[in-house]
Amino acid sequence: MNKFTIAWAAIILSATSATALAAETRTDIHASADQVQPLLPGMTAPDFTVRDVAGQPFDFQPGQMDKPLVLTFFRGGWCPYCNLHLAEMRLAEKQLKEMGFDIWFISIDKPELLLESLNDPNIGYTIYSDSSLQATRAFGLAFRLDDALVKKYLTYNIDVEKASGETHHVLPAPATYIIGSDGIINFAYINPDYKVRLHPDVLLAAAKAYQNGADQRIVERRNQAIKK
Repeated sequence: MNKFTIAWAAIILSATSATALAAETRTDIHASADQVQPLLPGMTAPDFTVRDVAGQPFDFQPGQMDKPLVLTFFRGGWCPYCNLHLAEMRLAEKQLKEMGFDIWFISIDKPELLLESLNDPNIGYTIYSDSSLQATRAFGLAFRLDDALVKKYLTYNIDVEKASGETHHVLPAPATYIIGSDGIINFAYINPDYKVRLHPDVLLAAAKAYQNGADQRIVERRNQAIKK
């Protein structure tokens, strides 16, 4: 991966952090994707409950993780950009699993549509439904589509109410997190432009940095300086 790619990712994260400071309103449902206030690296991942493909509830508790986690929020199987991104992420899947990561995806689709609506229903990822918005709001990613856009989507045969089974018209700003086994967010990529998604090479670089303890390098250098 070249230096430009790494620098570009850093710029995106810096831009995101500017909108993520007002913690008291993080869980609000925002008016647009560029107004969301996402959780950032260094923060603790929240507890949340989602449903699996069989409709059974799954409780996520960050303090009880056996493995670090790559967690991606996507709009739904009806979104062609999401389908392309999930397919592209397969380029990193094998290496991430070999590095010891779990890989989860969360969308607003109701459980019975989680796999049915994807281009590849045999995809090997763990996918959860957050049609109740608990996880999406907890991570500060929720925004509501305006009525005009909901109607426009219908002209493309995209029915967000049918997909979610709800009338809230809420989607997540697409996001990918690396959450350490201690429950602390180590990496975050959020982009309000749903057409721009995290490249697998950038994700792998972040995963390797986590595995190598790169986030502790400054503390270690400081400790070494003190010992001298």
